[in-house]
Amino acid sequence: MLKPEKMLPYYRHGSQTPWGGTRLRSLYGRDIPDETTGESLEVSAIPGMNSTLTDGTPLSDYLARWGAKAAGTRVGEHFPLLIKILDARDTLSVQVHPDDGYAARFGGVGKTEAWYILAAEEGAQLVYGLKDVSSRDELVRLSETGALRDHLRRVTVRPGEVYFIPSGTVHAIGRGIVLYEIQQSSDITYRLYDWDRKDSQGRSRTLHVNEAADVADLSFSGVAVAHERLSDTREQLLREKFFSLQRIHDARGEVLPPEPERFRLLTALKPAVLKGEGFRMELAPAETAFLPADLGPVSLDTDECLLAYPTLEEI
Repeated sequence: MLKPEKMLPYYRHGSQTPWGGTRLRSLYGRDIPDETTGESLEVSAIPGMNSTLTDGTPLSDYLARWGAKAAGTRVGEHFPLLIKILDARDTLSVQVHPDDGYAARFGGVGKTEAWYILAAEEGAQLVYGLKDVSSRDELVRLSETGALRDHLRRVTVRPGEVYFIPSGTVHAIGRGIVLYEIQQSSDITYRLYDWDRKDSQGRSRTLHVNEAADVADLSFSGVAVAHERLSDTREQLLREKFFSLQRIHDARGEVLPPEPERFRLLTALKPAVLKGEGFRMELAPAETAFLPADLGPVSLDTDECLLAYPTLEEI
């Protein structure tokens, strides 16, 4: 049988995330690349952006070696999920992601995602949909003139809240927010507006207004996420087509049973200890363990963690 693997992240920073900051260091003690580190890809099999096992093995190589023993008997060859932690020192661009059908035109997959708020300054907000935009042409005009900022639906957030962002949702993470993100394994982003931001050379980032307008859901006005209590220690935060997310809390020797059909991804929010036949693993807050499908029972001790996995059941 395989054992859990602690994952080491791939960082995005600098010109890739000009809105990033240093809270991955101050909150979690990370040795981040620089002062604009915005994204920590905790579990990623995207080419060129692989997270790694502690021995340096890229996740893609690990999956190729072990196949269904790692990913699961019903997951398929394409690794379906991407887990990130984001630090928004400044507001991200207003953006939108395509669905599978649109992305397939360019050889990719779509991007539906969800956020769990880890930390938020008082009054911090997300952009979560549009208001009073009636047509594709109007969206293009608003984006190109900068008037889009007056047509954005804003939501004030607090730690512990969950937000579901289906493909087609116009959105942006606001300044002062640190969050956990689960998404389809895709890196397709269409920027509608970037707040007139310029780099040190006076250059603006590339926008993708026409593509964004093609896929934007003008009618989206938010999704109410209904939590379901599964037990005294487990809460189902989200169960959607592509992924599911649970919160486990006050676990003292809770047993995670084998699931040979799929892998699971356990992210500690408080210190966690995983034990099983032949292994004992400690996770610090924000560290993630890959739980392969070919894994026996795992005993878990933690005050709080998140458990993510691909949804195989019918919704």
